Amino acid sequence: MDITAYRDEIRLKLTGSMLDLELEDSTIDKIIESTLREIQRYICDIELITIPFSYCIDLSVLKKGNVPIKISSISRIFRTTAFAGSEASNNTNFPADPMYAAQWQLISGAGTMYNFQDYMLNYAAWNTLNQIRNTTSTDLLFYYDKADSKLYINVATNPPGNITIEYIPRYDNVDDIVSDYWIDVLTRLAIANTKIIVGRIRSRYTQPGALWTQDGQQILSEGIAERDALREQLQADTQLSYPID
Repeated sequence: MDITAYRDEIRLKLTGSMLDLELEDSTIDKIIESTLREIQRYICDIELITIPFSYCIDLSVLKKGNVPIKISSISRIFRTTAFAGSEASNNTNFPADPMYAAQWQLISGAGTMYNFQDYMLNYAAWNTLNQIRNTTSTDLLFYYDKADSKLYINVATNPPGNITIEYIPRYDNVDDIVSDYWIDVLTRLAIANTKIIVGRIRSRYTQPGALWTQDGQQILSEGIAERDALREQLQADTQLSYPID
């Protein structure tokens, strides 16, 4: 949905296409943009991008195609290539897993067991070194410096050629939101915020003894109740596995 569709939805819900709304289109657009800023910190849609590995990556220059990427937070990072398996038998760039090689010795019969005991002792030593390494240096531990858009990655051993980043994008434009859930949340919260503003305008002045009265106080109460309920829902539904900005 673009901002025009959100604006039309707000006017429909508040007027039923039968009444006039006091607010100009530019004011409604500002309400929608303000609402987007509020829900941005709750959005947890994730995207993936694979880029060349570096111990310090400048994320401000990243692009998908020709479109710059805006990152709200980094969730996880992964090695792009795993340890060698059957799909990597013809690729010499994959790191080798000793246990994968050991499987062939275990199932190939006694004729191939020459020096197998030495191999198992070497594997035990290798595994012990890995445990010590993981204790002293956590592989793929990362820190995201949001102020400078820098991603710092620690690699205990075997730096990969590429790295895959799982991130939550930042939406500065309502057109970028494609999730039906977040479109619905943005619409409902924008309607609630519009009701609050319209309600304050209509209840600014009262005329005692008038033959008719404005519904300002009623629509103001509706807007506040709807806004508070949505905020409570967003806080309750926040996925704690993803950082909140």
